[in-house]
Amino acid sequence: MKKSTIATLLVTFVLIPLTLFVGTKMPGRWYYLTCTAIIVELLVPFLLAFEGRKPQARELVVVAVLCAIATVSRLVVPVPHFKPIFAIIMLSGIAFGPETGFLVGAVSALASNLFYMQGPYLPWQMMAYGMGGLLAGAVFTRFSLPKKPWIMAVFGFFCCILVIGPLLDLCTAVLSLTEFTVAGLLTMLGSGFMVNVSQGLCTILTMLIFGRPLLEKLDRIKLKYGMLEDSVE
Repeated sequence: MKKSTIATLLVTFVLIPLTLFVGTKMPGRWYYLTCTAIIVELLVPFLLAFEGRKPQARELVVVAVLCAIATVSRLVVPVPHFKPIFAIIMLSGIAFGPETGFLVGAVSALASNLFYMQGPYLPWQMMAYGMGGLLAGAVFTRFSLPKKPWIMAVFGFFCCILVIGPLLDLCTAVLSLTEFTVAGLLTMLGSGFMVNVSQGLCTILTMLIFGRPLLEKLDRIKLKYGMLEDSVE
């Protein structure tokens, strides 16, 4: 197993959950520090993916552009709970791997929230958005799932209603419930279900319309410049 993969697993399932747990115990505006810690943790597997290579600036520029596109996609669509950002994040992971998908998701959540109200839920959004990119990258690149628009659309829909949405609903439960019970958690998850479905439908639509052309362009860039090739086993 590659070092970047091991680091991704440790960061995703150990460091970031621990950071979120500690962050929820901090008063005031400690969530800004939590967000910074998450970004630093996410950089570890991303940089390990470059080990043994000499990455060029254009590679990092492409990742930055993907973060910008994902951020703008959340801002320009005026329909509440119907944003194409999750599809863009997932396509980033599908094109460049789970490490990049997670990074694009987390950074775009942070950047887009500069235009919305900031709050203690922001680190959870970074985690949830990043998970969408990580899972897409893992499923389509590590397990060679066919990159057909309808397959990406179905994956995106279920990722929204089973992973991204429930993580955001869990954030609501942790931050609002004074007594954490199974009944309270189920109520929170149920109240956000239709919102998750709406986001999933937007992801389907975005994948079907823009999935193939965007992925083809990203694949051409990746092939032309040899971006994020795995060199260390």
